[in-house]
Amino acid sequence: MCGIVGYIGHREAYPIVIKGLKRLEYRGYDSAGVMLYDNEAGVKLCKTKGKVSDLEAKAKNDFTTNGTIGIGHTRWATHGVPNDVNSHPHLSNSGELVIIHNGIIENYAPLKEELIKRGYSFKSDTDTEVLVNLIEEVQKNENIKLGKAVQVALNQVVGAYAIAVFDKKNPDEIVAARLGSPLAIGVGDGEYFIASDASPFIEYTSNAIYLEDGEMANIRLHKPLKIRKIKDDSLVDPYIQELQMNLEQIEKGGYDHFMLKEIYEQPSVIKDTYRGRLHANEGIVQMAGVEDNLEKFLNAKRILIVACGTSWHAGLVAEYIFEEFTRIPVEVEYASEFRYRNPIINKDDVVIAISQSGETADTMAAIKLAKENGAFVFGVCNVVGSSISRESHAGAYTHAGPEIGVASTKAFTTQITVLTMIALKLGKAKGTLSNPDFHAYLQELELIPERVAEALDTNDRAKEIAAAFKDAPNCLYLGRGYNFPVALEGALKLKEISYIHAEGYPAAEMKHGPIALIDEHMPVIVIAPKQGHYDKIVSNIQEIKSRSGKIIAVVTKGDTQVRELADYVIEIPETSDALSPLITTIPLQLLSYYIAVMRGCNVDQPRNLAKSVTVE
Repeated sequence: MCGIVGYIGHREAYPIVIKGLKRLEYRGYDSAGVMLYDNEAGVKLCKTKGKVSDLEAKAKNDFTTNGTIGIGHTRWATHGVPNDVNSHPHLSNSGELVIIHNGIIENYAPLKEELIKRGYSFKSDTDTEVLVNLIEEVQKNENIKLGKAVQVALNQVVGAYAIAVFDKKNPDEIVAARLGSPLAIGVGDGEYFIASDASPFIEYTSNAIYLEDGEMANIRLHKPLKIRKIKDDSLVDPYIQELQMNLEQIEKGGYDHFMLKEIYEQPSVIKDTYRGRLHANEGIVQMAGVEDNLEKFLNAKRILIVACGTSWHAGLVAEYIFEEFTRIPVEVEYASEFRYRNPIINKDDVVIAISQSGETADTMAAIKLAKENGAFVFGVCNVVGSSISRESHAGAYTHAGPEIGVASTKAFTTQITVLTMIALKLGKAKGTLSNPDFHAYLQELELIPERVAEALDTNDRAKEIAAAFKDAPNCLYLGRGYNFPVALEGALKLKEISYIHAEGYPAAEMKHGPIALIDEHMPVIVIAPKQGHYDKIVSNIQEIKSRSGKIIAVVTKGDTQVRELADYVIEIPETSDALSPLITTIPLQLLSYYIAVMRGCNVDQPRNLAKSVTVE
């Protein structure tokens, strides 16, 4: 949510900042802006509602783009509608300070009221303009440098933020700080980069520092980087990480959209996720985060899974798998609800927190709550060095590679892969999963990439069905057992990128309400593989058929019974019931993608959505 890019060094800043903002478009935004500084013109500002391409077009007319210091921003509106005035960067009243900000200042209203009493005026509706003027007021009253003024001001605010602040009186410095929103600093040769993640500077340096919560950095030309604690001003030794991603991973690679590229990457990224962990022939699942804490898992009275969105759906699949394999009770919670309902958390609970980005604000808050109550927290995320990976007691990365499309695809399947391996390892250790079943599942999981690749052959069939239903106003998804969460996920994908209203339901619940919606205009996607509750699903399909619903069935290859009832059939390869979500989700992803494309929607950056929800 929102994107921050900054540069200070010897290169022209504008092309770096603009390219960086384009790399961060996946985060979701509604306006964009840039500030450049050069010695002759001073501070130059350009910002606009719309896309980065609109910003580029405006910049051609508004100002010269030379200057070796710059900051840029893509805004996702919170305080104030999307327009040119509310776009970032924001200037202080004097015009000397410039700020970009990701997050929310919760106590901005009383701060604004006090600043107005002191003579400050405001052009925008944003909390960010309040923050930059608060910094200016502190700097002016206490006669201190920018870094110290930022620290003092941040100790007065409540909320979440990642910020970059520039002072034209001292133009060789950018001050950056974070609390709750990610911020990375790229360390080059005589230059520094600032960004919400490392993708904007990956081609310039492989060295990055990720600020921890409550830290700020003084980034100065020709001087060492200084990192301090915001609370007490104590110095922190910067830890420089070597980046694992490469430029190729964040390019489209010939695909029309990142989402389609990421759908097609699933065979390889699932293999990357179990590579070095799954040794089917030896009968071994090797996961250090689990092995080092095996007693905590084995002695757990309960496993709590906390997540949001697609990750929550992966957690629901895991609930079925964990309870089947380990016989440990599992509860799956929306992180946003978990943190606010005064949950009962015990010291012998294991909390598994799932997040693609590793920065999801509600999931982070749930982790902190769990730790305060003495629970053991295990993180499952994709981004190395992310906040959740640092806050958890232990964890496992999914190794899906950068996911740029806002609608998660490969994140979902790799999360299920990791969670399945954990369940298999615990089931074997507890003796609740027999040796023959354990080895059979290992062999089956090792074959999943091939079967996902085979499921991708449904591409043309998905496109054909998409053409038939692209104008449907509503859609119903039904599944049972392991595939009920897949129905939820399929409906979410369609909602996210095509803006068609869709709902996922357990198939048996259809007659408890949703059946009232079914008529000849209602498409019903039924997930009906041969394994699992096949006979029950067939009965549900017959109920739909008798009410003239349009049935799209995802079935195992060779199926005849459902084929006779369905209007459209998508065939997938056979696998075990527990692993079937890894296969059944593929045609649903393709179907959503092609419907969105045919409707002319922005597939990679759906309206109103952000990739990483780093504020409440």
